[in-house]
Amino acid sequence: MAEAQGPQGRVLIIAGSDSGGGAGIQADIKAVTMLGGFAMTAVTAITVQDTTGVHGVWPVPLDAVTGQMRVTLTDIGADAIKTGMLGSAALVEAVAECLSDHAQMIPRVIDPVMISTSGHRLVDVKGVEAIRSELVANARLVTPNAPEAEVLTGKAVETVDGQRRAAEQLLKLGAHGALVKGGHIPGSRITDVLQTTTGEWLFESPRIDTTSTHGTGCTLASAIAALLGQGASVPDAVEQGRDYLMGAIRAAKGFGRGDGPVHHGWVLDEED
Repeated sequence: MAEAQGPQGRVLIIAGSDSGGGAGIQADIKAVTMLGGFAMTAVTAITVQDTTGVHGVWPVPLDAVTGQMRVTLTDIGADAIKTGMLGSAALVEAVAECLSDHAQMIPRVIDPVMISTSGHRLVDVKGVEAIRSELVANARLVTPNAPEAEVLTGKAVETVDGQRRAAEQLLKLGAHGALVKGGHIPGSRITDVLQTTTGEWLFESPRIDTTSTHGTGCTLASAIAALLGQGASVPDAVEQGRDYLMGAIRAAKGFGRGDGPVHHGWVLDEED
């Protein structure tokens, strides 16, 4: 009898906890696991959160965050890093220093989480500056939505051309790849623009009529990180990650009274 294949692609996720389970660390773990990876975590904040909004945030002490990173990286190791909610400049700088010391050559997916789906600001102004200066440079991929891309680059992101200009600026800031997502741009179709140091790809899909969009950014970035950790190229990881996310949105259960979570386990339903 053949031995069962274990998880492939170790992913260290550095992000905040979502008590509602739809975004943050919880969404990250689900996405990585569903795509065959092995998820490890460094929790940056505890949030009191549900589908209606963020009702409270308690930052985890810096030493606790970097301690989580250090022990997992030195013991288990990682094939990809994914960052999410990093609420302050001090935390961004501490995370960047720890990655430089312990994970300099590991590909990083930087999801510059700034505002929750419900509109709650999750990072201060100095934190945004630190993300731009400390984490964008040398990232394998940066995954901002249109509002986040505007904040990071100063470019208007209201059209595909705006997405392109923002992606170009992120590459100038030192990123190896930029995926500027178009979900916030009105229209019946969504276009995500991927640029890397070797080319450009446009990914289009019909807009899904749903309110279950909580955690979509976290889910996509973590799916991409899981696939990169298993050896996929950036364009292939983005394409497959988008396919996974679209399936999760379509299969959403409609939980909660606000912006509901996607259904991360939809791939298991299809196997039954």
